[in-house]
Amino acid sequence: MADQAASGAMAEAGDTGARGLDARIAPSYVHEAHHGRPASWATTTIVIIGFVIGGIALPIGPVWWLFWLGAGIVVLGALVGAAVHIFDDWY
Repeated sequence: MADQAASGAMAEAGDTGARGLDARIAPSYVHEAHHGRPASWATTTIVIIGFVIGGIALPIGPVWWLFWLGAGIVVLGALVGAAVHIFDDWY
């Protein structure tokens, strides 16, 4: 056992704490923020706007025509998403 520590394998690794050894031998992964194309972001925005309109319509009345307008906007956003191939952005 004394020979292993003298070999330098652990001595070169430095800190072997929670992240010390992993930081030396594990590959580094860089998190890239904001994946996706602008068309996908626009599609997502359309769907969110539809949900917000429909969500606001229920507690203020309910105002059914406003709710169905929001639902229609969500469906429109889904159709736009299918047209721009939004699921191809998954990577």
